[in-house]
Amino acid sequence: MDNSPPDQPARKTSRIQLRNRKRILDAALEVFSAHGYRGATLDQIATQAGLSKPNILYYFEGKEAIHVTLLNQLMENWLAPLEEMDDTGDPLEEICAYVRRKLEMSRTYPRESRLFANEILQGAPRMAPHLETGLKPLVRDKAALIGRWMDEGRLARTDPMHLIFSIWATTQHYADFAAQVNVLMPDEDAVFPGAQAYLDTLFRKLLTPAD
Repeated sequence: MDNSPPDQPARKTSRIQLRNRKRILDAALEVFSAHGYRGATLDQIATQAGLSKPNILYYFEGKEAIHVTLLNQLMENWLAPLEEMDDTGDPLEEICAYVRRKLEMSRTYPRESRLFANEILQGAPRMAPHLETGLKPLVRDKAALIGRWMDEGRLARTDPMHLIFSIWATTQHYADFAAQVNVLMPDEDAVFPGAQAYLDTLFRKLLTPAD
């Protein structure tokens, strides 16, 4: 006869536990974005979070578990600006709106952008599955949409994939190379308005069909 106790329902995560997890993840984001995965340590994360190392290990198995959690959270936000590109909208306005959304992400989430860049520079060892199953089909779908708009004469002809790459390069630069940008443009309040005006002009000139 099986006298084992019945399965107990999973305990709810307390507010303190939720707060501590958020505290750890926010601290880890700061450390990873500054030092990269290899340069970051649990001790640094614990110090940044104001918690003990054993406390960190109560919530996460180790540095990699924290890093993977951050990357999983990041990927959903990373895909959202491209997902919002509407196939029923005006092609030029949709592209320019995508540029604005990507630039706004660089302004609002610079640490997340650097976390993503560091992961890619290392060969995406922890994010490769997400790139294959999440990013790749979405980019192919939107590149096909942009190509269709070009075939219809609604956008000037260029390579859709390289267009998307160039949007990433010109918008994420302001987060990934913020230290350099801030040295060259000390007036931080002028950086993003100026970038938005410049990039809007750049992509409109590139993509407006010739008369």
